[in-house]
Amino acid sequence: MTMRPALTALTAALALTLLAGPAMAQWKWKDANGRITVSDLPPPRDVPPQNILQRPDPAAARAAAASPAASAASAPAVVPRVDRELQARKDAAAQEQAAKEKAEAAKLAEQRAENCRNARAHLAALDSGQRIARYNDKGEREILDDRQRAAETRRAREVIASDCR
Repeated sequence: MTMRPALTALTAALALTLLAGPAMAQWKWKDANGRITVSDLPPPRDVPPQNILQRPDPAAARAAAASPAASAASAPAVVPRVDRELQARKDAAAQEQAAKEKAEAAKLAEQRAENCRNARAHLAALDSGQRIARYNDKGEREILDDRQRAAETRRAREVIASDCR
């Protein structure tokens, strides 16, 4: 009875070894430097057909695709823990980036709303006809003349057009 588990394990190992055959490298070609390259992927397009030394056998590829045991043997049974942790970190970073972008968009929207309120209030004051004063570089108080009032009105309307949506 003690031989039965050992025999079962040996049979399973032999079966897996035989099923792994189609997964081996199937392409073989000579590159531009004359080196021989072996891969399970086809050669680059710049390799001339006469430099391709071995191509995959289409019959073996069809047999491997048709065999469910071969696909089960070639697929990993368990996702490594490192991959799950890496994916979790990537997901967390993506969520954090999305939250930053959302907060930045909200801040920008608030700034636009504030600019809109200020521009509308300034335009209302300009349209009211009351005298408007401001201080120049020397700290002296200046009253806006008609040309300055028109320029301020134009600027206020531009801000309203861009920020009040």
